Amino acid sequence: QVQLVESGGGLVQPGGSLRLSCAASGFRFSRYAMNWYRQAPGKERELVAAVTSVGDSTNYADSVKGRFTISRDNAKKTVYLQMNSLNPEDTTVYYCNCDQTGGISYWGQGTQVTVSS
Repeated sequence: QVQLVESGGGLVQPGGSLRLSCAASGFRFSRYAMNWYRQAPGKERELVAAVTSVGDSTNYADSVKGRFTISRDNAKKTVYLQMNSLNPEDTTVYYCNCDQTGGISYWGQGTQVTVSS
């Protein structure tokens, strides 16, 4: 059974940092690219960052470039999202995602990030 479990969200002041983690199980983690999405109420889900299966290439939304860093540890079956210079517009729920063979897409339960003074 595929599981993606996010952690690390919380309340942070503007300009602060958070590190999200997504622990994966139930599939061969090192074979798949991994993604972080976010979705604010009333808005479409946005792809924030993506990393290849071996971690040699990453991609970011323009809104987070230079502030967020995605990485992975295949030995620990975990993908991370380091978020720096957070601002209130980053407030939303963040989701871990893995798109697998056959068009099957797996999602975590989400972790809330709130940026507020």
